[in-house]
Amino acid sequence: MRQTKTVSEAVKKTQQGDGVDRRGFLKCMAWAGTGLVWTMAGGVPVSRLIAGGRQKMRETGSFTFVQISDSHIGFDKGANPDVTATFQAAITKINALPVEPDLILHTGDLSHLSKPQQFDTVDQVLKSAKRKQVFYVPGEHDVALDNGRQFLERYGKHTQGGGWHSFDHKGVHFVGLVNVLDLKAGGLGQLGHQQLEWLDRDLRGYSSSTPVVVFAHIPLWTVYPEWGWGTQDSAQALSCLRRFGSVTVLNGHIHQIMQKVEGNVTFHTALSTAFPQPVPGTAQAPGPLKVPAEQLRRVLGIADVNYVGGEHHLALVDATLGGARPAEVSGILRKAAAAAASAAHGQAGGSPATGAAAGAVVAAAIGNFSFVPRELAVRMGAAVEWTNRDDTPHTITSDDDLFSSPLMDTNQTFRHTFSSAGRFLYHCKLHPTMTGAVVVA
Repeated sequence: MRQTKTVSEAVKKTQQGDGVDRRGFLKCMAWAGTGLVWTMAGGVPVSRLIAGGRQKMRETGSFTFVQISDSHIGFDKGANPDVTATFQAAITKINALPVEPDLILHTGDLSHLSKPQQFDTVDQVLKSAKRKQVFYVPGEHDVALDNGRQFLERYGKHTQGGGWHSFDHKGVHFVGLVNVLDLKAGGLGQLGHQQLEWLDRDLRGYSSSTPVVVFAHIPLWTVYPEWGWGTQDSAQALSCLRRFGSVTVLNGHIHQIMQKVEGNVTFHTALSTAFPQPVPGTAQAPGPLKVPAEQLRRVLGIADVNYVGGEHHLALVDATLGGARPAEVSGILRKAAAAAASAAHGQAGGSPATGAAAGAVVAAAIGNFSFVPRELAVRMGAAVEWTNRDDTPHTITSDDDLFSSPLMDTNQTFRHTFSSAGRFLYHCKLHPTMTGAVVVA
């Protein structure tokens, strides 16, 4: 099939570059409303019309399923004050798809603070989806308060270890992996030895012609290590998958569409239903990105995945809630990040504090995914009180377990009194790229 120059260049860039195509590859994607899907065949996108409906799907052994991600129920800040409404809009869009999906996969961060009432809201909204099975993996926000205990009680009753599991559906093998329970330096995800051994055993009984769909929260390819957007031991997982002729890896976490093809493995990250995050390199740090209110639903959405019996690769269709084509999303995010940077220009960066006396309370802050100031000096007996100014939760966790805050939402504080001399390093448990130090003399 003859490809346009744009498509050829996009594929070449994706295969030979770093895998993160800023514009070209997204030009090959189509919004579901156009009635087009893109089938990946040998790394080359091929478009075709959706036709035939449910009966046609049954006759060919084909089916569709939907990925939703990063609902962040409980978030109520400026980037989206009503995430429940946009989550409901995503379910409404699923119910209106031209071919009813068999399954829904949720790739994590159902909740924002892993509170019971937030999970209750997730369950209530999902009840409005046309009757179908929903499968889950946790995001780091779902395990923040209790290391995933509530998540497993609700959504992981028949899973292994920290929530990993697999199942078969109409000839396709699905594998849900968990990479948020032990975030590594820099915030990278981690699967761990136990889960990797399970994955190897799980795949042994399947022939290399079996289509495999892997879904996890943090990307299984290195999207942007500076922001922790990758999984440290993903290479071991992928080595178990290389022999299969068709592997589709679905992730969330980064709240935007990115795609990469390596041989027979297609990696795809999904939009959030809650709020966008910046395109890598366009902001100082990740986190909720505020876009003009009229554009919010244009950068939120779902992914509709089509398995066609007898074909080698799955077709992915990204659908935004507000009618934007996925190729437009990156441009909207870049403009929003530039506007945010301009508004923040000239704000205090937080120079190191020095010499706070014993008994004093030193004010510090968390802002733009940084501790401000990053290093401060106090006398023995002084206390430091941190206030979280970000729109997302953080912790104050010492590297040597001397002190640890609870999960701090916006404007919440944590105070610790330093009674001995030394240099005390600390970080955020949810975002390990955030580090700070208190020097006590």
